[in-house]
Amino acid sequence: MRDATSSPEPAPLLAAVDAKAQVHLIVGSNPLAAARCAKVLQVGAKPVIIAPEDADLHFSLKEHIEQGSAQWVKRQFQDEDLTTLGREEVDHVVDAVFVTLSSQDPLSEHISKLCRRLRIPVNVADAPHLCSFTLLATHSDGPVHIGITTSGRGCKLASRLRREIASSLPANLGAAVDRLGSLRKQIWEEDQAATQDDSKFEVDDDDATGHSHKFNSLVTVEDSRTRRIRWLSQICEYWPLQKLVSVSEDDIKAILTAYSAEKQRDLPATVNEVATQRKGKIILAGSGPGHPDLLTRATYKAIKDADIILADKLVPAPVLELIPRRTEVHIARKFPGNADKAQEELMQMGLEALRAGKRVLRLKQGDPYLYGRGAEEYEFFRKEGFEPVVLPGMTSALSGPLFAGIPATHRGVSDQILICTGTGQKGVAPKPPSYRPNQTVVFLMVLHRLSSLIDSLVSPPNTKGPSRFRPWPATTPCAVIERASCPDQKIIRSTLEHICKAVEQEGSRPPGLLVVGATCEVLHKLEEQKWVVEEGYRELDDFQGVSDIPLATEQ
Repeated sequence: MRDATSSPEPAPLLAAVDAKAQVHLIVGSNPLAAARCAKVLQVGAKPVIIAPEDADLHFSLKEHIEQGSAQWVKRQFQDEDLTTLGREEVDHVVDAVFVTLSSQDPLSEHISKLCRRLRIPVNVADAPHLCSFTLLATHSDGPVHIGITTSGRGCKLASRLRREIASSLPANLGAAVDRLGSLRKQIWEEDQAATQDDSKFEVDDDDATGHSHKFNSLVTVEDSRTRRIRWLSQICEYWPLQKLVSVSEDDIKAILTAYSAEKQRDLPATVNEVATQRKGKIILAGSGPGHPDLLTRATYKAIKDADIILADKLVPAPVLELIPRRTEVHIARKFPGNADKAQEELMQMGLEALRAGKRVLRLKQGDPYLYGRGAEEYEFFRKEGFEPVVLPGMTSALSGPLFAGIPATHRGVSDQILICTGTGQKGVAPKPPSYRPNQTVVFLMVLHRLSSLIDSLVSPPNTKGPSRFRPWPATTPCAVIERASCPDQKIIRSTLEHICKAVEQEGSRPPGLLVVGATCEVLHKLEEQKWVVEEGYRELDDFQGVSDIPLATEQ
């Protein structure tokens, strides 16, 4: 847990440094010096080893020196080494220093002080207080590099965490990243040539930025040429990794081509033609708030039995990973401004599959009938002669607050709950509900327009004459809950006065919802903080997973 006013120990600045052609000084000749030398060579830098001529060199250091890939300065360290052994283009100042001597050796502290004075990055073995940087336990797969640090508390634990993370990643992830990166560059260049306007593109220059503020913003007519790049970005964000690494570049190109062009479908021409085909079956099912263990058994069985699954974009990867490999899967190409077209596309896919006699599962996040357009889809398929089976799902509107420790109702505080959408039809903002002190309000699909919603809640109505709308006090407790029930769940607890700034500073990632009302502080008091952030949710790990429960079969 962290808040805006407390002062926890600062986190280290993790960065990917381009070290090609740099000069890195290694003081020592022991096995750790050999490991540092190998690391320096791995990143394309030049190692310079400083050790007396009679030092006991590690055998791998000898090999590097004999091969000419490392330089050996055969003497004790001298202060001038820091400013004379480096590259000419930086006035011979070395780029980094690794001290592999004992942390108790007076020379270790001396070198550390010199480096800090000269602003040279320095790493001293087993002495975090003497280091200005540390090396991470890393896993590399092509362009993918994952680093773990325990801030000097335990390198063995960092290595284990790295192994755990690496083992959970699919094989050939690096090749998939290369493939998607190459395709993204191609699309970007094509769209740039078409628009001649760099400002229309969202360029991910920094891996740390997460979603830009435009990621889920409305798409205007002027932005239509950028839709392919946005869809590719959302493929990277929402598709399960196993599916990402299995698709080829041609597969992705075909998807994007189909997206930008209206697909001509050869539909059966007459009712009699449809009637002669094997009757398909359509199931509308809710996948719950996110964690796969919160699926109903009926939905889990539908996932296993379906011939084709049409899933919402925000159905989380752990749920999609339950889908058998043989099953055909399509992810909705939905984002604000494109929702209607994407909805029509999915329903047409479902209709084609039904007419071919297939068992179709329309998998939706949360519950199908709560802002899920489930009734619209039910009516569509019924008019086409297919009566859907509807399976309920646990809605995040009620379970999300629960996972955040917020009771939807509480005796003496709130005796009613109101569920609202933050996104109206055609992007028009819905009218805000009036303030009721005994009411808890949950807003779904609101993160992309949080600021305007909060303004509408706390501002008096901009109308002449009397109004029934009562503005909400700026001090009203509230919380933003993202990816409820998932391991990467995030909660930002604040008030209406500070929530927008909190989300702007802490970042956001859909799906998320906003809870407003006094129940937000029944179990969690803010005290004097402007906001508090809580990350992670692992409590469900202690329970048996849905995939481990045998399903009853027909005899």
